[in-house]
Amino acid sequence: MSDDAVVRPRPEAAVTLRPAAGARIEGGFWGDRQRVNRDVTIPLGGERIRESGAFANLEAAARGAGGEHRGKVFADSDVYKWLEAVAWERGRAGDDERGRTGGDDLGRPYAGDGEGGRSQAGGDGLARAYEEAVALVAAAQRPDGYLHTHTQLTGREPYSDLASSHELYCAGHLMQAAVAGSRALGDDTLLRVATRLADHLVKDLPAGALDGHPQIETALAELYRETGARPYLDLAIRMVTDRGGERLPLKGHHGPGIRQDRVPLREATTVEGHAVRAMYLAAGATDVAVETADADLLAALTRQWRDMVATKTYLTGGLGSVWYGEQFGGPHELTPETAYCETCAAVGSVQWSWRMLLATGEAAFADLMERTLHNAVLPGISLGGDRFFYVNALRVRAGANPDDRRAAARGRQDWYGTACCPPNVMRLLSSLDHYLATGDDEGVQVHLYAPGTIRAGGVLLEVETDYPWGGRVELVVRETPDHPWTLALRIPAWADGAGVEARFGGGDQRADPGVDGRTVAPGGYHRVRRVWRRGDRVTLDLAVRPRLTAAVPRLDVARGQVAVERGPLVYCLEQADHPGVIVDDLCLDTNPGLRDGSPVTGLPAEVVPVVARGRAHVHRADDAGFPYRTAGAPREPEHEGPVALTFVPYYAWANRGTGPMTIWTPMH
Repeated sequence: MSDDAVVRPRPEAAVTLRPAAGARIEGGFWGDRQRVNRDVTIPLGGERIRESGAFANLEAAARGAGGEHRGKVFADSDVYKWLEAVAWERGRAGDDERGRTGGDDLGRPYAGDGEGGRSQAGGDGLARAYEEAVALVAAAQRPDGYLHTHTQLTGREPYSDLASSHELYCAGHLMQAAVAGSRALGDDTLLRVATRLADHLVKDLPAGALDGHPQIETALAELYRETGARPYLDLAIRMVTDRGGERLPLKGHHGPGIRQDRVPLREATTVEGHAVRAMYLAAGATDVAVETADADLLAALTRQWRDMVATKTYLTGGLGSVWYGEQFGGPHELTPETAYCETCAAVGSVQWSWRMLLATGEAAFADLMERTLHNAVLPGISLGGDRFFYVNALRVRAGANPDDRRAAARGRQDWYGTACCPPNVMRLLSSLDHYLATGDDEGVQVHLYAPGTIRAGGVLLEVETDYPWGGRVELVVRETPDHPWTLALRIPAWADGAGVEARFGGGDQRADPGVDGRTVAPGGYHRVRRVWRRGDRVTLDLAVRPRLTAAVPRLDVARGQVAVERGPLVYCLEQADHPGVIVDDLCLDTNPGLRDGSPVTGLPAEVVPVVARGRAHVHRADDAGFPYRTAGAPREPEHEGPVALTFVPYYAWANRGTGPMTIWTPMH
């Protein structure tokens, strides 16, 4: 069991798997993203949050001042998510990096430049920035433990408008930041603030009170895990149990479903309402279920998760198809142009699926995590780490009107007035190491593949791979106990033709009939059990190659169209690669000849495009005017020309300018 795990079930919790004792990503695809997060995104986030007035609110609250509150009512949460990201990043860096100086500029919001403009932030600057921000949060807390700057500065009565105030939502993010500081850094300064606030909630929160934006449920459960204080879990249990009784007042045209307050969780068959709120509530309910061994609640959550995947999840793993209220739509209501797919919803989906994976050990949860991380979280941030999508559409048409700052047609923005998404991505990337692997009494399970090391139960594994660009994953045993244990490797559901080979003691022996280079079944785990020795090596070949994907018939917006995928990555057609034609007019040949292409201009050299044969529709005279006509009526002959199509990973789109783009492409 890991001391610094993001999720750390208590010893008595009813879980199947437990987070690995230690995992570290070292380079490769995700290591590069973590480096950009460390060097660019986290310091930029600190600057933007300061500019928004969130730190000024804390300063005013610390002085006991009243009056103007800057930004949204939930502005405090941006600070807390940023602090959580910094804590995990400092812990991830390790002692050897915490003392370095220069280069990273991680402390820019708080530390100036050194001589000649060289940053002296580095590890020391990051530590200084973190400590100053934590001290500010502590100073802003009232003597009785209450903390919410909007309420404090405006003089409102605490907990008097929980449907809209986000008081408990902000408290939850504070608790998660505090747990991160305690586990990653061994620093309990913020933890003391969080427990004082939690004690205030236990004592003074009105009976039956619920926040309009779920989030505190999972935070209270994790605070209980960190401190052992049972009242925190009891409060989370009460909130999960009371949800669904239409207790929250309605606002505007919305019904109770937008706040997950229509149907009790144990009775619900699907997720509904605001997608981010639904994910946070489900994550917290899963925490409650495992800590209380509530099999009925876990069964209900499993039912809801499966329905969500089957009827309300985009190919990318994105969630939410309705802009009004940032909500889930109905079953198979997954239009690509108007997809909302908020980046925060993707982060929340990863958090829920990870908890379900720990609870059940089922590979499907890791499959969705992998899909969502690559194709729904990563698109939310530019390759340079300094621009962000709030909304992630799956298609942008030529001439699209970007009349909303969140619209994909506007491209990524440098920040948002509602800035929940950027720091959410920061904290997920800085803690991603903790989602790679688990352990149990049988051995070690590897769920996500990245180069680095994994430690669990006396085992130390070294992982070598260029995944997701290549499918070869080599795992070398560096330390091992002298008794048998099982190595379980997830075979993704898409990985038809995957194979496993093993070499033990330097020879070409085989562990069992399944480890002989033959294909292994996708959508589960391939297990190798033996008495391992140092130097033993297992090689996994996931057969990463381009493939076509079609939707079920009920997803009518994708009928007659296909998507291109390669390994865990969803691909798209982007205008930047097709000069002289419009993406809207392109289609794939029936026999497209998919293959890996050469690096494309403007994207990193390691990005593998997919090329295919296609055609471009040439507009006819009778295409003008009213776009409908009698079915079967004579028309001018079709005019199409051959075009070489280039598909690029969806997460990388809009890094070379913003223009037409689509994931779904018609077949000729």
